[in-house]
Formats: sequence, structure tokens, C-alpha cells
Amino acid sequence: MEDAQIGWIAALIIGGLAGWIASGIMKTGTGIFINIILGIIGAAVASFLFSFIGIGFGGWLGYLVAGILGACILIWLVRAIRS
Repeated sequence: MEDAQIGWIAALIIGGLAGWIASGIMKTGTGIFINIILGIIGAAVASFLFSFIGIGFGGWLGYLVAGILGACILIWLVRAIRS
């Protein structure tokens, strides 16, 4: 995520938005704190996974997309482990 060129406050805002969107897509009832965590960690996870196939995310929009995709992946993994 070093290439994203966004600050900590922007990462929190974008991460919260990404987590909120992902929780809506995946139909979860998480709070804002969990949404921020899901979005930020999700962006790191998605960037890591997609780097293997040559897809890179940059800038605010890329960070948002990566956060949404990664948060959805994390929610899916948690559901799979709990089942």
C-alpha cells in the first residue's frame, strides 16, 4: 500500500467506507470500528493477492476498490471458518 500515496486519516476514512460497502454486499451487521478494520486490512490483503497476477491498485479509488474486495474476502473467510 506504499504506492497509494494517502495519509492515515484518508486511510481510515476510505477503509471505513470500503468496510461499510463490503458489509452491505456481504449482508453483515458490523459497526464502524470493524468496518474500518475490514477496509484497511482488506485493502492490504487484496493488494497482496492481486499482485501475484499483476494487478496493482493505486490512489484513493484503487485503495477503495482493494478495500472492498479484500473486506469481502475476509468476511467470506470468517464465515467459512465459523461454519
